[in-house]
Amino acid sequence: MTVIVAGKVYVDPEVRDPYVEGHQVIVERARVYPGCLDVSISPDPLEAGRVNIFEHFESEEVLDAWRAISPAPTFTAEIRDVEVLKHRIARSGPPFD
Repeated sequence: MTVIVAGKVYVDPEVRDPYVEGHQVIVERARVYPGCLDVSISPDPLEAGRVNIFEHFESEEVLDAWRAISPAPTFTAEIRDVEVLKHRIARSGPPFD
C-alpha cells in the first residue's frame, strides 16, 4: 500500500525561502532513495509564509526506513501552523477516467 504525506506548514514569510532551501538536501536524497516515488518541499505561489509538503513512498515501511536515515535540514524555522496528513492508498488510477 503506497503512502502519501501531504499538506502545508506555515513559517514567517521572511524565512520561508531559506526554510525551503534548507530542506533541499532532504528532497535530493529522498528522490534517489529506493522506494521513494516523489518528494517536494516548495514555496506556495500565493501565500507568503506557506510551504507545501508532498511525499510519496511505495510503503509505510519504506517511509519509516527513510525517516530513520534522512538528513537534517540545513536551516530550520519556527513552525507557526501545520496541516499535514499521512494517507494510506489502497488503489490508484488515472485522474480522468
